[in-house]
Amino acid sequence: MSEEKTNVMRVLDQKKVAYTPHWYAHPDGAVDGASVAALIGKNPEAVCKTLVTQGASKKYYVFVIPVGRELDLKAAAKAVREKSIEMIKQAQLLPLTGYIHGGCSPIGMKKQFPTVFDESVENQPTITVSAGKIGCQVEAAPVDLAALVRGSFAPVSK
Repeated sequence: MSEEKTNVMRVLDQKKVAYTPHWYAHPDGAVDGASVAALIGKNPEAVCKTLVTQGASKKYYVFVIPVGRELDLKAAAKAVREKSIEMIKQAQLLPLTGYIHGGCSPIGMKKQFPTVFDESVENQPTITVSAGKIGCQVEAAPVDLAALVRGSFAPVSK
């Protein structure tokens, strides 16, 4: 398990955002969020997954929600003022964001898309998001992460 810096960590360092890296073993490749939370010893409500969606307008949006929840598509569409929203196909993820499924981070995507964090994480002291590759997470204050990606908070999960 290599503990080298990821692009996400370099961005956090460059922007002087305090974070704690967490590496975990992933013998079977991608693991689900609940397993990641257990592997790094964190509450699943504070471990987040990064979901990439496309609105009816064809614009892309990023949502960051706790791993145990699912994206409420109606609430998500409302949060970004779209008529409707849907998850992008997995094959679009790497060319669009530069990240693979299971290692997608809201930080350091090829392009900065409008990003919404679920309101349930806003008052957590810290949350963890992918560090940009499977086997590595970064933990930071949600307000710092939101400020870095010019994100907002809204009720977008269920």
